[in-house]
Amino acid sequence: MSLRAGDPAEIGGYPLEARLGSGGMGTVFLARTSSGRPVAIKLIHPQFAADDEFRIRFRREVTAARRVSGAFTAAVVDAATEAEQPWMATTYIQGHTLARHIATKGPLSGAELRRLAIGLAEALRDIHRVGVVHRDLKPSNVVLSPEGPRVIDFGISRAVDQQTLTITGRVIGTPPFMSPEQLQAPRGVGPRSDVFSLGTLLAYAATGHGPFDADSPYIAAYQVVHEEPSLDDVPVALRTVVESCLAKEPNGRPSADELLVLLRDLPADLGQTDAWGVGAGRTRDMITQHHVATPATPVPAPPPTTPAPTAPTTTPADPDTGSANAPVRPRLRRRWRPVLAAAVAVTVAAIGGGVAALTAGGFGGNSDGDKGNSLAASGAALPDGFKPWHETVPGGRPDIPDELRCVARGDALFCGGGSVVATRIRAKDGSRVWTAKSPGVPVDGMHLVGATADTVLGYRFAAQDAPKDPPSEVVAIDANSGRELWSVPSGAQSAAVTNRTQDAIVVGSDVVTVNASNSRFEARNAHSGQVTWTSPFPAGTQCAPVPMGPQLVAMCATNAEVAAFAVHHPTLYPVARASGTLGKPIAVNGPAMPMGVANGRLVLLRIHMEGTDPVGYDGVAQVDPASRKVTYSRLAKTYAGTPGMADNTVYMSGQTGLVTALDPATGRQKWSRQTAVERASGPVAGADALYFSSATGRVVALSPHDGKTLWTTDPQVDGLTGGSGASPRVTLAGRAVIVAAAKNTLFAFDAQKPPKSG
Repeated sequence: MSLRAGDPAEIGGYPLEARLGSGGMGTVFLARTSSGRPVAIKLIHPQFAADDEFRIRFRREVTAARRVSGAFTAAVVDAATEAEQPWMATTYIQGHTLARHIATKGPLSGAELRRLAIGLAEALRDIHRVGVVHRDLKPSNVVLSPEGPRVIDFGISRAVDQQTLTITGRVIGTPPFMSPEQLQAPRGVGPRSDVFSLGTLLAYAATGHGPFDADSPYIAAYQVVHEEPSLDDVPVALRTVVESCLAKEPNGRPSADELLVLLRDLPADLGQTDAWGVGAGRTRDMITQHHVATPATPVPAPPPTTPAPTAPTTTPADPDTGSANAPVRPRLRRRWRPVLAAAVAVTVAAIGGGVAALTAGGFGGNSDGDKGNSLAASGAALPDGFKPWHETVPGGRPDIPDELRCVARGDALFCGGGSVVATRIRAKDGSRVWTAKSPGVPVDGMHLVGATADTVLGYRFAAQDAPKDPPSEVVAIDANSGRELWSVPSGAQSAAVTNRTQDAIVVGSDVVTVNASNSRFEARNAHSGQVTWTSPFPAGTQCAPVPMGPQLVAMCATNAEVAAFAVHHPTLYPVARASGTLGKPIAVNGPAMPMGVANGRLVLLRIHMEGTDPVGYDGVAQVDPASRKVTYSRLAKTYAGTPGMADNTVYMSGQTGLVTALDPATGRQKWSRQTAVERASGPVAGADALYFSSATGRVVALSPHDGKTLWTTDPQVDGLTGGSGASPRVTLAGRAVIVAAAKNTLFAFDAQKPPKSG
């Protein structure tokens, strides 16, 4: 609909084109970015803008939306929570809501219904993996876009929902689609509350009515808490799955990951035809694509590392969850077909991800501890024959342009992320030697695992029509030939435990993964895949690997805290590199996120919570594994944005471009500098500069001594910069600066001759 008299002409610099709708909380407008990309801007009504409690809630919800922006959601492009009238801009999703579709065209059936179910389960999986509970999953918050279902409105509308009611305290939501615990104890709801809501949603999609529909929201709430659902009209094949979602007790419901397995096992069309018109699966070779016929230049070996033991020590395998000792298998062919629920995956990774390697300073660096590969010294040389270049790396899913992360090995560059398992690129000109692709929908924030002297390791995600394949795998690829060496199923609990999507790490010549059942670590020789050791998690816990230079640390949390995404009491265990034996536990006051190493100590940032929502970082902890001593320091204020670490200093990159350097030992500020690069990730340290970059490819180089701006480049791509917490995007190959940006874009230039700004 057209704009009305009194509507603003622009919001936050975005010209408005039309009014998309209005509700009790605010009005949604269609606008455009400077490049012409359509965005939806939600402008809050003035009466709520004056409500301090509402502003706090709105800030929390913007933070939550930023954390989950990705393949199954509307990515946050921009927001101004402190404006006179707060607003938030997200990607514009074309399509009707599920509520409107049912009202105008009737219930879904067959493969159309199955696709919706799987797409929404995948959405919950990704939402929950980054520690967010939606709390308001209902038909009007699901958009049926041409690319598949998208989940929108992360609880924002619940603040003023007209169907709210009070049973115990103030309960916010839509009763027919709420869980029993949300109605009875809303402050304590966890991820399985969303699973209950998804069960009601699927019943509604299949029948046109909810399982707890009633004339009054109060009666509906009573039925949710006390009565059995009405599921007679739900297709038999789907009904059992829906019933499991609607268990009254949260522990009786499947997790999002478990639900995804159940749904993938359903008949392909639930006995019906596919109303969305997507064809059947087709066979596709999943072998590495070679881009040139010339042989690859051998990768230079890094400095010697401690050799891995030759005699593996193993523990018995779990009979029904995969074997640590079973031979890892070559993968030549896989079944593939497009997953309708996939759309543009925007890497926001609010809890940090990327290359699972540790430089001398922090995580997400560009090598596995070889600092020489991540420094561009003033006298460093460019790769032979170097000239500035700009390339795009197509992935296995052309509908999901992602962000890559890279590591440098001499003149070779290895990158991966999203639907690119790994690719080898010549650092001198950006030409690709080989690329290995992934057929499934990627998890936001999971990029390249890392690289050794002869092996590159990345993640692969299963295609929808391959339900027997592991949902995610760690894949080893020969660095020179691009040949797949082996693969192994991978667990995925790192986000809940460490607040980082870092499920596997490279340590020396080994790769350490978590098994598919999230019950133990498994260490393998990165090239051969031979198991060197396995180490079970402490009873009742789930763990994630944390690199500490050449050492390894396990960060663990109780099953209850992991399930609730409320890890407030993590425990650290030093891990023996040779045997995997866990040392004595070190208790940490959390929630906390590991950042890197300073003066031989592991540095963690303390996460500041407002209720159940993380809103920034308010303290720093240093852990000495040898003495098991933990020291805490408070920061002068709560910092929001993207943290990073380099050269014994913690850096905070604010959403408006402010970069602050902090002493990890005392928490005191060293310096603060305003830059022109908003929502940047970093730093990557050179001998004379710190490099920060955003998803648009804009780069700023700062002096490590006082933060003085050395130079800034212009954006290179129309990236969505709504996320925070992303891992560093810059890689250094000698004096060459290689930058990863949105849409699988990579570009490189000479650090001494950066592109002119403006």
